[in-house]
Amino acid sequence: MIKEYSGIAPKGDILLIQKLCEKLEGKSFLHVNSTREGGGVAEILHRMIPLLQDLGINAKWEVINGDAKFYDFTKKTHNALQGNEEIFTKSMWDHHYEVNKANMKKLSLGADAVLIHDPQPAPLINFRSASSKKRNKVWIWRCHIDVANPASNVWTNMKKYVKNYDAAIFSVAKFCKSLPIDEFIVTPSIDPLSDKNIELSEQEINAVAEKYSIPRDKHILLQVSRFDKFKDPIGVINAYKIVKKYNDCRLILAGSPATDDPEGEAILNEVKNYAGNDPDIIIMLLPPDCHRDINAIQRMSDVILQKSIKEGFGLTVSEAMWKEKPVIGGAVGGIPLQIVHGVTGFVVHSVEGAAFRIRQYLNNPEMARRMGQRGKEYVRNNFLLTRQIRDYLSLWYSLKNKGKNVIEL
Repeated sequence: MIKEYSGIAPKGDILLIQKLCEKLEGKSFLHVNSTREGGGVAEILHRMIPLLQDLGINAKWEVINGDAKFYDFTKKTHNALQGNEEIFTKSMWDHHYEVNKANMKKLSLGADAVLIHDPQPAPLINFRSASSKKRNKVWIWRCHIDVANPASNVWTNMKKYVKNYDAAIFSVAKFCKSLPIDEFIVTPSIDPLSDKNIELSEQEINAVAEKYSIPRDKHILLQVSRFDKFKDPIGVINAYKIVKKYNDCRLILAGSPATDDPEGEAILNEVKNYAGNDPDIIIMLLPPDCHRDINAIQRMSDVILQKSIKEGFGLTVSEAMWKEKPVIGGAVGGIPLQIVHGVTGFVVHSVEGAAFRIRQYLNNPEMARRMGQRGKEYVRNNFLLTRQIRDYLSLWYSLKNKGKNVIEL
């Protein structure tokens, strides 16, 4: 399976992965998060777990389950970690802990390396067995959220769990916090061979346009993301309205529901109301597994946006760049790591800035084409799944050999 990436991913990444897997062959690597469908974490794990298994690693994926009260709390936690003021009570934190305690009894947490994703399952560290630590088994907390400026005392409460892990991983250096454990930077990635990113024929792209009744008679602007206020769908509509005065175009806002996001439906309704009866605004709520359709919609678009005002990383930017599309992103989170401003795309700070850059692309298609080509090569070297697997395995191997000045493969 790893051989399928030959000629696509950098040769050095593939070689290092193979060497690391020789050292870690047969060992178990467990990932735990809160949903199998919806969101970037689930998408990555769906592709990463089978590839790790093919490489000889006993990779597993467990999902914790909670009630509506639990998911409402964890959504508030997500928003507060990204700087939004939320009201928390002791009973809410207690419920978060008790849900994890109940899940612990149903989950199989015995593994040589355990990677816990985001705040939802963070308390599971409190149920780690004493023998696990003695036997050099590592527990790592992975944060996919922008925690650069968290609100009130939410990070203080999260830190009570995080500090007990062997290490923490963040997506961007400025997200790192003061912790008594090792911290690492590992950026997320896309899989170039997944349905969402694989090459499609023009015939298949046209079939998807027909399936969703998307006319291709004018320029298409696109944003693919969850319907979340931090993705700023209202700002995207406002930017489109400015552009529309000068360049005839159509806007598509496409997203999928996530089982752990209780706010999604309310935001979707708000966006629909704001769009009104404009026939050139298409709002699409797609099933979480329609990756090939999203791929086609991205490929038929002329400009792709991710105008977030808060962002963990924003992998839709790399997805668009892999398809050689000109991109525009908010200057937040991991987006500036993906977009080299003026080279592989543009980062913006306002609705007006987004509208200006959209018009610049539409009025200069040759510039848009060049940026798209550069963007694909930038993603190839930095944001493919093979690089993220390389980083995870390297991190795991270094923790197993902690204290050594030189680690040999």
